[in-house]
Order: sequence, then C-alpha cells, then structure tokens
Amino acid sequence: MTNPSQLRKNILASRNNLTADQLRQQSMAVHKNILNQQEVINSKTVFVYVSFRSEVETFNLIKTFLKLGKTVTVPITRVDEKRLDAIQIQNPELDLVPGYCKIPEPKEELCLKYKTDPVDIDMILLPGSVFDERGGRFGYGGGYYDRFVSSTPRAFRIGLAFDLQIIEKAPLQSHDEILDMIITETRIIKGKR
Repeated sequence: MTNPSQLRKNILASRNNLTADQLRQQSMAVHKNILNQQEVINSKTVFVYVSFRSEVETFNLIKTFLKLGKTVTVPITRVDEKRLDAIQIQNPELDLVPGYCKIPEPKEELCLKYKTDPVDIDMILLPGSVFDERGGRFGYGGGYYDRFVSSTPRAFRIGLAFDLQIIEKAPLQSHDEILDMIITETRIIKGKR
C-alpha cells in the first residue's frame, strides 16, 4: 500500500516539472474536452477552482463560461472555519486578488454581496494532486474540497488533471470524496460515485 503523502509528493513533483508551454498546451486540451461534456453544457451555475502553480489552468475556462452566460462562482478559503465559500464573479482580472497561500481569490467586498448557496451549484470543477480510475481524488491535504463537495450532493463533480496524475487505484480514506468524472488532456474517466 502506497503512503498517500508520498504518492501526493511524487505526483506533484512530476506535475511541477511541466514547462509553461506544456502546461498551456495540456490545459487547452483539457478545456476542449470539458466544453464537449453534456453535463457542462447543461449546467447553469458552476463552481470553478482558480488555478495556481502547475494545476490545470482555469482562467480561460472561467472567461469561456462567463461568455456562455453561466453563473461562475469561485472559492474563497475560510481558514478559521476550515471551509470554502462559493463567491460569484463577473471578471476574473478585476475580481480576484492573491488570497490564502497567494491563490487568487475574490475580493472581500464581493464575498459580502455575492456569496452563493452551495445547493444552487450545478457543477464543481476541482483541482487535486492524485486521481484514480474510479473517480477517486486526493487534494492537497487540507480537506477543504472534500468538505465543500459533501455539502453539495446534487452538483456534478469533475476533477481536472493531467494524465500524469492518474493512477489505477489511490489508497482513499473514508472522507475522500468520489467524483463523477475526471477530465485530462487525453481522457474522460467516468467516476463511480
């Protein structure tokens, strides 16, 4: 049995080795795959992580969703309460500022006015470190996304990843949430939630 934190470390090290060009190309391929999914086309209110470091890039995806007329919400991390809030944004360039761990997050004044009830969310796009063939996902160890998705049982859950992050079977624990789908640059994996 692989140690989860070692597994996470190894896969993130591989992902961090991608060049800026590989990151851009592979993210564009992921975007193309996402935009063809019926669940994505049908969703009205979406929750999208804001990409950071070597994650599948989401800024362009957020802009595309806004152009398509979707209501776009992004996370703000509430460290003291150990939770994510979903905040609606209209313009990622103007609405986001460096927040928790320097991750781009919505400005505090938007949080007061545009907090979205998780039950209104149709689709959640999640980042992660390791994903598996069953739709299993390891985050980064804080449990923020696991807690958030467990509060939105109706929402369709999609993990965005690169092929190098997919393994056959991750050593999941009871709190690790299963996804409905994982989308990489070359694959669509149907989760077994």
